Amino acid sequence: MAVNPFQHADSASSVSGPPSGGDYLADSIFRIIALSCAALIVVLILYILWEIGGLALPAMAQHGLSFVSGTTWNVGTQEFGVLPEIWGTLYSSFLALILGGTFGVAIAIFLTQDFIHARLAAVFRTIVELLAAIPSVVYGLWGIYVVIPMLRPVAEWLHSELGFIPIFGTELSGPGMAPAALVLAIMILPTVAAITVDAFRRIPYKVKEAAYGMGTTRWEAILKVMLPTASSGILAALVLGFGRALGETMALAMLIGNSNQINLSLFAPANTLASLLASSFPEAGQIEVQALMYAAVVLLLITLIVNIVGLGIQQYTVRKFEGKT
Repeated sequence: MAVNPFQHADSASSVSGPPSGGDYLADSIFRIIALSCAALIVVLILYILWEIGGLALPAMAQHGLSFVSGTTWNVGTQEFGVLPEIWGTLYSSFLALILGGTFGVAIAIFLTQDFIHARLAAVFRTIVELLAAIPSVVYGLWGIYVVIPMLRPVAEWLHSELGFIPIFGTELSGPGMAPAALVLAIMILPTVAAITVDAFRRIPYKVKEAAYGMGTTRWEAILKVMLPTASSGILAALVLGFGRALGETMALAMLIGNSNQINLSLFAPANTLASLLASSFPEAGQIEVQALMYAAVVLLLITLIVNIVGLGIQQYTVRKFEGKT
């Protein structure tokens, strides 16, 4: 008598049958919860904008656009302008993005393109990610006691030999743009490196094998195949790193010098919108609080514009290099 090998198998209905009423209910509940969480995020953002905008409205009505183009912050005369802070915010963030972005992408290439053993790469990746766990005030203290003394001899030499170049036009007497940007670059490095590593890991290994099959060297495969393929993820990492740099407060408040001026020199003190808010709020009166809220609105708008531009560039690279619409 022949034995049926499938007699103990589950019935077809239990494996490939239509969803039950309970499955539909669970799916509906999950959809409602997910949509509610997404809507809650939007509501929270709108509430923050409503509260900050409401407090900033008197300053907006009084100062108008001159608040953005003004260069004086004087509580006594009630003159408020944040153009130097806008300059310091963008300048320090771009410098940090150039340094942190370059090293972050280089670290990601080093960890994912078979330069070292996978286990050793995991150790290095953990070490890089641990940098994100260090409090910003610790970075600030490290910058004061280590980075500034380390940079001062180099800054003095650059100023004496290349002082005719605007970026080396002043001496580094203490806190300034260079130490602030250097520390800020280290702070955004884990974000850029981690997301770039994930972007490289999403590329199928057969893509690299196909490049090798076409006769490319390792660096040709990395620069001409892997980097363009991962470009959308790399740009996302750079945008997130730039956003982190724009909003950094404590470390910059300790290192940038809090000077209300516009200067191209890397060694001159400057100020940022975030450090202005942090340093001025504790002793601010009602009128200054309104001006500070206006500055917060400006910072939010800058962050929003940066994210919109970054998203547009990312979508362009996706269409160009990955063939998606």
